[in-house]
Amino acid sequence: MAPANAGPKVRGAAGPKVSAPPLADPIAPAARLAERLGLAFSDLGLLSQALVHSSFTNEQPAAGEPNERLEFLGDSVVSLIVSEQLWLRHPGEDEGSLTTRRAAIVSARGLARVAERLDLGSFLSLGQGANLSGERARSSVLAGVFEAVTGAIYLEFGLERTRQWLLVVLAAELDAQRAVATLKAPKSALQELSYANSGRPPHYRVVTEEGPPHNRHYVVEAVLDGQAMGRGEGRNRREAETNAARQALAALVARDGRRPGR
Repeated sequence: MAPANAGPKVRGAAGPKVSAPPLADPIAPAARLAERLGLAFSDLGLLSQALVHSSFTNEQPAAGEPNERLEFLGDSVVSLIVSEQLWLRHPGEDEGSLTTRRAAIVSARGLARVAERLDLGSFLSLGQGANLSGERARSSVLAGVFEAVTGAIYLEFGLERTRQWLLVVLAAELDAQRAVATLKAPKSALQELSYANSGRPPHYRVVTEEGPPHNRHYVVEAVLDGQAMGRGEGRNRREAETNAARQALAALVARDGRRPGR
């Protein structure tokens, strides 16, 4: 007979919460990154904070502040310098074209590529659950740590030195001479092409939505004129829709030989 105070059994209930172990030396990752980037910080505290994800401080409150405030600052610094450089490098383009170019560079996907080149993910302190669920490779997390590192560099060295650093690490993106139409986000490009073809926007249909709340997995189809033209997967609906739009664009180009903007 069960005890009188026994509660109901919960199917699939989680076991004891597992926390990330505290860092043996919280400054060590920052010191290694500073050396890798060739930046002589007088105080590694800010750079160390830039490498701490909120999931880690949730499990280790003694770790201090996560990198979110530095991410907020770095986002503005990156946007300012990228905007300035695009304005200088493309004098004949209007606001809309410059905005498209900037969005391609400073989007989560764009900055994540830069973070991957710098291997920033390997320096990031994540909570154990977030680490196990693959957050270290997620575009938004990588973009966030890049912006946080930029914020730390700005506070340590000032705007001019940060500009010089960004011109180096973003050289490939800033120097790219791609047509503006090819830089548009997949969903925007697909919508333009769909309107041009049929006068109607695409529709996104969720095929499956699975997994626990902290680790969802979506499969979405991009539907044009009642026909599924692309399928995408992602950890949230927006990511899955973007991937579905990207596949649909490729399918339309293969079928019609027409690219957005042509």
